[in-house]
Amino acid sequence: MPIDLNEHLKRKNEQRNNDESPKKNDKNDKPNPSKNGGFRPPNIPQNLLTNKKITGLIAIIIIVLIILLAKPFVVINSGEVGIKVTAGKYDTTPLQPGIHFFVPIIQDIIIVDTRVRTINFSRTEDMGVVGKNQGIFRNDAINVMDSRGLTVSIELTVQYRLNPQTAPQTIATYGLSWEQKIINPVVRDVVRSVVGRYPAEELPTKRNEIASLISSDISKEITKFPNSPVELSSVQLREIVLPQNIKEQIEKVQIARQESERVRYEVDRSKQEAQKAAALAKGEADANRIRAQGVADAIIIEAKAKSQANKSIAQSLSDKLLQLKQIETQGKFNEALKENKDAQIFLTPGGAVPNIWVDSKSKQKNTATTGK
Repeated sequence: MPIDLNEHLKRKNEQRNNDESPKKNDKNDKPNPSKNGGFRPPNIPQNLLTNKKITGLIAIIIIVLIILLAKPFVVINSGEVGIKVTAGKYDTTPLQPGIHFFVPIIQDIIIVDTRVRTINFSRTEDMGVVGKNQGIFRNDAINVMDSRGLTVSIELTVQYRLNPQTAPQTIATYGLSWEQKIINPVVRDVVRSVVGRYPAEELPTKRNEIASLISSDISKEITKFPNSPVELSSVQLREIVLPQNIKEQIEKVQIARQESERVRYEVDRSKQEAQKAAALAKGEADANRIRAQGVADAIIIEAKAKSQANKSIAQSLSDKLLQLKQIETQGKFNEALKENKDAQIFLTPGGAVPNIWVDSKSKQKNTATTGK
């Protein structure tokens, strides 16, 4: 059996050599493996170049995907600025709106909003996620103590914006939560300082004065920060929440003030009516005075006229005229004696008129007549 196996192997090798010999004769330019110690060159496929192109294309696609995933660029919109950070160091020059590239892993670009933002210091109001996305935030209302130690709650709204020119320095100094480190503490300190100067019951009546002081003082404190990190737009005092006992006291004061105003109005109206009556009385008195003056002037004029007449009469009298008058009067007496013989006549001294006539017939009644 071993002999047969060896013979079989020998025949098989001879047959294989016979099968390979024609191929070797056809290709003379190729080395013979039997002559070169059995070396055979590698079999190179015909589509090798095509495979290289596909491989290169795949490599390019992979590189593009890596770039897209790494995203070595950012787009900055209007109302924003970019801050380039290289190995942890902030570039002091802000990046303006547009597309900007950076080296991944080594560099990064932080985008910050420079539009107007709002903080509402309120007890209940909350804008939620929508408000935060629009730059509207809520902080708790500011509890302060008045000049007498009573607690008062102040609600107000502050509008501001990050200074785009100094944004890199601001973010490097205060971080992305810069507004809670600048705006919030400044507003609270100023409100406590201003409101603490007044008693609680005076706060509603001096609201405008307090609002003006809060706004001006906040603006002054913000400007004290280096590099001017914030631009303040407006400060609006929204509400002053007083303690309940102060509210009741103010209501009582207001009621008393209203009553006082009503009484004052009544007093003023009474004064006006009295002034009108006094004016009417004065007018009537003036009219009476004018009338009395007219009467007095008339009497004076009449007296002057009589005096002038008497003077004229006195100047016109003469002795002959008097004697004529006496004769006429004596004649009248003589006529009267004819009818009443009991009558008595008393002559004035000198026998001049007037004479006195006495009727002695009646004992109960005597009649005296003066001659003219």
